[in-house]
Amino acid sequence: MIEMSLAGVADAVHGRLVAADPTAAVTSAVEFDSRKVGPGSLFVAFPGEKVDGHDYAAAAVAAGAVAVLGTREVPGVPMVLVDDALTALGRLARAVVDRLPGLTVVGLTGSSGKTSTKDMIAQLLVRLGPTVAPPGSFNNELGHPWTALQAGPDTRFLVLEKGARGRGHIRYLCEVVPPRIAVVLNVGVAHIGEFGSADAIAEAKGELVEGLPADGLAVLNADDPRVSAMAARTGARVVRFGEAADAEVRAVDVTLDERGRPSYTLVTPEGSAPVRLALTGRHQVSNSLAAAAVAREVGMPLAGLAAALGELGLVSTRRMDVYDRPDGVTVIDDSYNANPASMAVALRALAGMGQGRRTVAVLGYMAELGPYESDGHAEVGRLAADLGVDRLLVVGEPAASIHQGATAVQDWGGESVLVTDQAAAVGILRSELRPGDVVLVKGSRYRTWEVADALRADGAAGTDAGVAPA
Repeated sequence: MIEMSLAGVADAVHGRLVAADPTAAVTSAVEFDSRKVGPGSLFVAFPGEKVDGHDYAAAAVAAGAVAVLGTREVPGVPMVLVDDALTALGRLARAVVDRLPGLTVVGLTGSSGKTSTKDMIAQLLVRLGPTVAPPGSFNNELGHPWTALQAGPDTRFLVLEKGARGRGHIRYLCEVVPPRIAVVLNVGVAHIGEFGSADAIAEAKGELVEGLPADGLAVLNADDPRVSAMAARTGARVVRFGEAADAEVRAVDVTLDERGRPSYTLVTPEGSAPVRLALTGRHQVSNSLAAAAVAREVGMPLAGLAAALGELGLVSTRRMDVYDRPDGVTVIDDSYNANPASMAVALRALAGMGQGRRTVAVLGYMAELGPYESDGHAEVGRLAADLGVDRLLVVGEPAASIHQGATAVQDWGGESVLVTDQAAAVGILRSELRPGDVVLVKGSRYRTWEVADALRADGAAGTDAGVAPA
């Protein structure tokens, strides 16, 4: 964060100082976790049902915090008092980015692929200058301003992932930190239970491009009609990416190797160059093209861009993390989260890697699908069967429609089993896995990663723990 006096902080957040020196300056981070507070920082105290940050205010000051931003006075603690701490955090973030004229803000959204693409963009831009991006999927009303407050005078690029649970959410995040470059990846049915329809999701996602400045750029997916149509919602320049013929940043001649890693020819107005990704999954082509469009906009030359794309690696955990165990089993840990679209790309990656090998998919419940829940799960099951997945383990009764969808495919040669919980799935895997198998683990945040962790631990322990005799 840039250095700011407490008087300046109070002015920015529409607060008032209590027992605080107005000339004292915040010189380091803004933190809401008292354990991370250090000298010169500002501690933000959020009230909660179980934990109230105000109870840690004195400890934060003792650890070096200049003051505490909160909603009630704490005796003996210098305070910046506000009506709502979350709103105040957003105001402070806006005040900081407004004082950084050399900062280029990149905002991106989409129903799937946001975090992976955010990580790709950050890996490319850091080659051109100091770059700030959020850890993981820190993309809401808290994570968004907290990340922006990490930017300082030397920061050249700020990359922000924007999530939404309804209309107006992305618009608010854009008011907190206005982007100059806006990237929209796709419109799917993730969170459809909260939005009601794919068209409503598109309406919300498109808020990202509406407030762009005249010299801004909208980077839109040419392969997604709902996203491509967002060009009509902005007065900024538009660059499309994808495999469609009208995409300015395009991939042609896409191929996959034996581990599902794509290669393609990158085509831009400046020319073309070969790209070989080190990441697994056909969907990474689209994600990498979005990142390439951003890097091209801020000045990365084509030759350097193509080489940099090939060096992109995993940053966030449990997202298409492919590893080989010593016993010959390959595991695809994509267990961080799931929706029908991300399930589809993961299953296709599994099928692509399974040529001549037995494929096993361990799939869990997908949350926030609302009335589409049953159909969405059944669709995933049908796709698994259509792709020829050999063994399907469906974890938990809420995900039962995946099992039902798969078993309804009459000409499928595989088998599906509905198991009660993660432990049951692990037990079956330990008794059935054999060298050469490829296992995908995926689900929403309902402990599906416990299966992936068990597979990793079994591999580290040796073949006896996790593989049946061949």
